[in-house]
Amino acid sequence: MELKYRGKTKDVYELEDGNYLLKFKDDVTGTDGVFDPGANTVGLTIEGVGKAGISLTKFFYEKLNSMGIPTHYVDSDIENATMTVLPAKMFGKGVEVICRYRAVGSFMRRYGLYAEEGQVLDAYVEVTLKDDDRNDPLITDEALEMLGIMTKQEYKILVDLTKEIGEVVKNELAKKEMELYDIKFEFGRVGQDDHIALIDEISGGNMRAYRHGQKVDPIELEKIMLED
Repeated sequence: MELKYRGKTKDVYELEDGNYLLKFKDDVTGTDGVFDPGANTVGLTIEGVGKAGISLTKFFYEKLNSMGIPTHYVDSDIENATMTVLPAKMFGKGVEVICRYRAVGSFMRRYGLYAEEGQVLDAYVEVTLKDDDRNDPLITDEALEMLGIMTKQEYKILVDLTKEIGEVVKNELAKKEMELYDIKFEFGRVGQDDHIALIDEISGGNMRAYRHGQKVDPIELEKIMLED
């Protein structure tokens, strides 16, 4: 297999059959040593977070696939922290989509004049461009279409999928007495028809969750979710 991309939290390899292999690392995003799923830099390394990430990702992707929700997931290897996926075309150089249920993190940094910390939000969806140099700027559907990144119709599909998948994750966490505050997704065009599908991971490293008023770290979240 051939290394195609070395990322912050995982490396991407191309396999001989045309599919791709994602190798999860023990790095998580954050700033000044503090975990932040919305950050665009590696903030800290947590031993075991790679296996934790692939374990939880496998759990959610298999559930989504069984529900008929489009994803790029094919298979996974927990021991080696790898996931086999279908090839996907990025929107531009990549977009990230955040679904927010509580006002925390970058939402408060932007809208703190109007919002209260922890205020309930109604599955508010934000789309940002993957651009480290510009701190992943927010972008609207109109600008995305004008810049040739995606159409307004594709934007609506992306937002609807984000809310649908976010609700699945939120409900699964609630079964373990955890509340999902926000979660970050990525989407791409998959297959010969270029349909929009969920790509990348669904792990504790890209969501904020609280249990009994306490923030749950990525590895603890995985342990809670997968315990019998």
